[in-house]
Amino acid sequence: MKSAVETLNPTRVRLTVEVPFEELKASLDAAYKKINQQVTVKGFRKGKIPARVIDQRFGRGAVLEEAVNDALPKLYTEAVNEAEVNPLGQPEVDITELKDGELLAFTAEVDIRPAIEIPDFSGIEVTVDAVEVTDEDVEKSVEQLRGRFASTSPVERAAAEGDVVTIDLEAKVDGEVLPDGVATGVQYTIGSDELLEGIDEAVTGLEAGGEATFTSTLKGGSAEGKEAEVTVKVTQVAARELPELDDEFAQMASEFDTLDELKADSRKRLENMKQYDQATQAQERVLDELLKLVEVPIPEKLLEDEINTRKHNLEHHQLGQMGLTLEKYLELQGKTVEEFDAETEEQAVKGIKTQFILDELVSKEKLNVNQDELTEHLMRRAASSGMSPDQFAQAVVEGNQVPMLVGEVARGKALALVVESAKVVDTNGEPVVMDDDEDETAEAAESSEAKAEEQTEA
Repeated sequence: MKSAVETLNPTRVRLTVEVPFEELKASLDAAYKKINQQVTVKGFRKGKIPARVIDQRFGRGAVLEEAVNDALPKLYTEAVNEAEVNPLGQPEVDITELKDGELLAFTAEVDIRPAIEIPDFSGIEVTVDAVEVTDEDVEKSVEQLRGRFASTSPVERAAAEGDVVTIDLEAKVDGEVLPDGVATGVQYTIGSDELLEGIDEAVTGLEAGGEATFTSTLKGGSAEGKEAEVTVKVTQVAARELPELDDEFAQMASEFDTLDELKADSRKRLENMKQYDQATQAQERVLDELLKLVEVPIPEKLLEDEINTRKHNLEHHQLGQMGLTLEKYLELQGKTVEEFDAETEEQAVKGIKTQFILDELVSKEKLNVNQDELTEHLMRRAASSGMSPDQFAQAVVEGNQVPMLVGEVARGKALALVVESAKVVDTNGEPVVMDDDEDETAEAAESSEAKAEEQTEA
């Protein structure tokens, strides 16, 4: 076999391959055998039809077509390896010559990973939010905990903010009650902003037995997005009673003996959360700076496929689960189709660039992924997907997604390497030392890299 490679542009090549006919013997034998099993000829047992009879009855052309289809994948792979290119996606194959007994010639055009030069990135500098936990932050955290231990008791007075009211609702559109527009016995905390716009004003001041009508845009259901006339009737008003903030509350709501210990723990937890957010922010901003340093040609077909995949996932999975159409989503976002398309393309380009650059770093730095790192990543992915580790692992294996997970971990390690060499300061001008915990550092890096590429798999 002879092959040659022609560079069409930085992301696409054409392979030209010539194969002497004798190299197709194995595929020709396989073609005769396959046809033998599929056809019957009077006077011959199934599978025992001579080649000359098959040629006479069904045509030599059918045999050649079957043989070429069998041989092409292997011949293409050999040509790719010989040319030392990294193909992306499926090739466009064109049979240019097929002379029975003499020669098979074909061309294969395919997108490839572009050659990338990673420059010195040690000069990257980014600024991130400072980790600051105020007394107000601690008080708010404790108040949220306090709210979870609140009790309610019915009262005979008008409803006020913070009260829990039990209500019946009826929604009409164009004077007709909606099939799914009636609800009874709904409990609602006034001021929580968890139901319809305008309901707080409608129920405030009503006693049990009182009702009011207001107009609101429906957030879901069969008439989502339409303006409805909503009648609300209060059947009960209950005052919300919070426990006293004292040592007894601390003992009831936590493992601590005193309120001061509870507050100290809340402060520590808030600091940890903000440190994690800071680390993630550092990863994202370092990645943005890295992307600015490297020129990456983007294969057109790969970009087109990535854009279509993102649109499909949004429209048929994310929005579908929310009961929204793409048109309604854009309306709620205040975006035009053109703006949405431009944003999607920008995100797709960033995702592809991110993967190409980090994969190049993985190769350049010879970064490997061990079993413990892969297991840790799998556990995190399982938790975020709402599946058990065993269920997630089974889905990964069945879907042949193990290489994808390995790639995610490796790219996370590559980004962590860049962050380690960058200068990171907070908004107070103080140097930020990234956490030495390898698991936490890798998790933040993987989170940032995944956010940028949104699971782009080239």
